[in-house]
Amino acid sequence: MNRGGVCAFSPRGVLVTACVVLVPLVLAGCGKGRTPELPPPTVEVVAVVQRDVPVYSEWVGTLDGAVNATIRAQVQGYLVKQLYQEGDVVKKGQVLFEIDPRTFQAAHDEARGQVAFNAAKLDQARSTLARVKPLTEQRALSQKDLDDAVAAEKSARASLDMARAELEKARLNLEFTRIASPIDGIAGIAKAQIGNLVSPQSTEELTTVSQVDPIKVIISISEQQYLAAVKNLQGQGREAQLELILSDGSVHPHAGVFSAADRQVDVKTGTLKMEARFPNPGNVLRPGQFAKVRAMLTLRKDALLVPERCLTELQGQQQVAVVGPDNTVDIRTVRTGQKTDGQVIVEEGLRAGENVVVEGTQRLKQGGTVVVKPYAEPAAPDVGPPGETGKE
Repeated sequence: MNRGGVCAFSPRGVLVTACVVLVPLVLAGCGKGRTPELPPPTVEVVAVVQRDVPVYSEWVGTLDGAVNATIRAQVQGYLVKQLYQEGDVVKKGQVLFEIDPRTFQAAHDEARGQVAFNAAKLDQARSTLARVKPLTEQRALSQKDLDDAVAAEKSARASLDMARAELEKARLNLEFTRIASPIDGIAGIAKAQIGNLVSPQSTEELTTVSQVDPIKVIISISEQQYLAAVKNLQGQGREAQLELILSDGSVHPHAGVFSAADRQVDVKTGTLKMEARFPNPGNVLRPGQFAKVRAMLTLRKDALLVPERCLTELQGQQQVAVVGPDNTVDIRTVRTGQKTDGQVIVEEGLRAGENVVVEGTQRLKQGGTVVVKPYAEPAAPDVGPPGETGKE
């Protein structure tokens, strides 16, 4: 109440006025803080495919010559010639090195002389026996004379045989001074120099000649893989066709086959050593290279397949996002098998025809709604001339 022209202060009036002012502000603030609903995310999906799938296995192997001939000296002497170009193809019987033959030629000539000498002694002994024998029958000579003549003839014959053996030995030693390749193949770099003293006791070979067409690849496979391959291939009555993947990722243009298996499984590793052979025209592949051998060992009937990129890992388990007919998301744990050509076999957790998310899985939650569109494979880049990465 206003008494005497003085304005009276009322706390109750202030409170009412404050409430009237604050209510619109609070209401206005509540309207501004409301979050609008976001549209459902768009995901790309692909259907689970069911079909027969060839299951491939790969093993790292080492290339080796089909035959590797180590070239060593068979007699002792000094090397005087190298008669081949290192790295070239050589033929069986082609001379690669020559040892100084002079001492061996002299030994051969001496042995030939011994043969002639002992042949003459044998002729003499035979002539003596021919004279003594009738005289002994006529009792003009004693039995002892005949026995001595027979013994002399036998001794001369034995001496001639020994001389002929020495001559053959000398002939072989003389031949061994010309060291030849025992096979057709590629001759390696020489490990002995002209002027070196070489002998059969030398620890280092002169060189190695390798047959590389076909070329051999040595791999080790598990016992389980070996048994699966044997059962599958015997059932189909065929050999496994092998691919050879080189260190640069390229595939050797010629298929190979398994050619041998070791006699037993290695008890320490549980693996079996296998040998595969691949045609190698042009001798492009060389011993010592590393490569992968790829083979189809089994055929999985009615396998379920999804792209590898559909899978996400959570705490060691593989998961996929399945989109139902009502576009709701079901996050499932699946059990997977082998991979093949960018896809993975799903052993458990999916059914044929179900749609699984390929792109956008990280934005999803269980029971959420999504907008679905078919998955489109990314286009391969257009590789231009050197220096260009593609077209604009």
